[in-house]
Parts: sequence; C-alpha cells; structure tokens
Amino acid sequence: MWSVGTPLLPTTVRSAAELPLYDMGVTDPLARLRRREPATLHEIVHQNTRRLFRAAQGMGFSSAEADDLVQDVFVTFLETLDRFEGRSQVSTWLFGILHHKVQERRRSRARDDLHDPVDELFESKFDAKGKWIAPLPSPDRVASSAQAAGAIADCLQGLPPLHREVFHLREVEELSAADVSNIIGRTVTHVGVLFHRARLRLRECLDGKGWSPPR
Repeated sequence: MWSVGTPLLPTTVRSAAELPLYDMGVTDPLARLRRREPATLHEIVHQNTRRLFRAAQGMGFSSAEADDLVQDVFVTFLETLDRFEGRSQVSTWLFGILHHKVQERRRSRARDDLHDPVDELFESKFDAKGKWIAPLPSPDRVASSAQAAGAIADCLQGLPPLHREVFHLREVEELSAADVSNIIGRTVTHVGVLFHRARLRLRECLDGKGWSPPR
C-alpha cells in the first residue's frame, strides 16, 4: 500500500524550484513531463506529496483517508497529464485535483449554504470601512500555546468543508486568492468571502473557548 513516505517513482531525486513548469530550467520540460520521464515525475511527487497530505488532513480527513486521497491525486495526475498546458504551477494543478477528489468524497453530504447564519455576525464585526472592529490575533501569537493550538484544531473541525479548505489553502499553504479561485472553481471575490467567513467563525469559536485577543 502506497503511503506518504513511499515514493511512487523510485529513482534519483534532483532538486528543482517550485516554479511554473516552463521555468524549471530544463529543455522542453513539458515534453519531458508528457513523456512521463521517471526523474521528472519523481521530482514532482517528492515536492508535493507532503503538502497534499497536509492539506487533506487540514480539510478534516484522517491520516488513512488523506493517504488515499493523495494516491488518487497522483493517479489522476498521470491519467490526465496530456491535458496540462504548463501555464500554471504543477502544485496548483495538483491542489485542483485534490479539491475535486475531496468534493467527490463529500458529494453525498456536501451542500452549499443558500443562507449562512454567520452573515449578520459577519457584518457586525467590521466597521464602515471594512476593517475588523477587533482584529484577529496573529496566527504566530495564538499558535505559540499548545492549548491554543488545540482550540484552533477543534474550531477548524467546526468549519463548513469549503470554508475549511479555503482557510487551509490561503492561511497554511499561503496560496494566492487567484490560485485558490482556480482550484475550487469560484471567483476571487467569493474566495475572499469564504476566507473571511472562515476567520470569523474561528474568531467566534476561539472567543467561546476563552482565546480572545485584547479588546
């Protein structure tokens, strides 16, 4: 059984920056990828496996489920390789595959909120200029406490799946709003709303657990 620690393509790993494929500094890299050259594929697996596994866990899946999802991502990656045009980072494309795999697994229970009860609360937390009335604590300051980290983990479990995914991609993976937009198939504006709603829900949950920032 494949696992996070087991390479799909056992060959020598060469170093390469996480750049768009056409910037990797090798001759005709897209052709090499489409030829499925083992060294090229292994480097991509090596660079992205743990990030994808971490993202799947961050979206609420167990280690075993995350492991299966990552395996599915790379199987789909190989099956659809000829469709990749090399105009974006390989990692962005892989996160897009992960998003669709996650949606497939959640299809029976996932539903978009037509009315989100957090809307009124969301509005009440910003002033007329759109600024937080009481800013969120910085992630570094809050996460410095093991107890706070546990509280954050509990609160993340309570987020709707799409909010949680957007929060992880933006806050943990530090992807741009444009990249997240491409991954989940929503507008950049919608990504911004989902991200802010996720932060708001976390804020309210942390408040309830006694982890409020100074007022």
